Amino acid sequence: MTDSLPPGGVVLGADELEARWADAWRPEQVAERLATVDAPWCIAAGWALDLFRGRQSRPHSDVEIAVPAARFPEIRHRFPEFVFDAVGSGRIWPAAEAAALTATHQTWLRAPASGQFLLDVFREPHEGGMWVCRRDERLRLPYDAIIERTADGIPYLIPELVLLFKAKAVRPKDQADFDGVLPLLGQARRDVLGEWLELVHPGHPWLAKLAG
Repeated sequence: MTDSLPPGGVVLGADELEARWADAWRPEQVAERLATVDAPWCIAAGWALDLFRGRQSRPHSDVEIAVPAARFPEIRHRFPEFVFDAVGSGRIWPAAEAAALTATHQTWLRAPASGQFLLDVFREPHEGGMWVCRRDERLRLPYDAIIERTADGIPYLIPELVLLFKAKAVRPKDQADFDGVLPLLGQARRDVLGEWLELVHPGHPWLAKLAG
């Protein structure tokens, strides 16, 4: 995402946003829609942690996926009956054109008739088949190292990276997610998460729990 956002954009209040996300899809619905897409996509954020757990642990206000930015058209073409809006800094650019897409990394799928949002797409930086962390470019990993799958084949972002992104500004639900998933992480996963936290968020309070 660039530092300069395009003019315009719509600001929605919290209540309206909650109402317009009320019909958000579940991971299995997304996976069905994207079953034949070749781009390396995966469920991200809170739903990814629940797919790792093997059960839903809490309500989710939306469902997010991550995809390499250059492969976003493959996702977009799967939803010809819907519209994609660009999102950044609390604003929404409906039916986003190139300028808004270039300046942002987040895109919401909207049903044009109802105005309901159904899917949140993160367009991630990458170099070829190598994922690049948008928070710190020093962290680079091949896509096959950051995506795991449920028993029924739904791809999800590995919990170490989900928690790394949640560590930036820890909200109550993020802390609850960390506390709930930590006992399920083996030592190797804890070590890797600790290394990434030291790199991206040195001195983060979660480091003490990972070492304990």
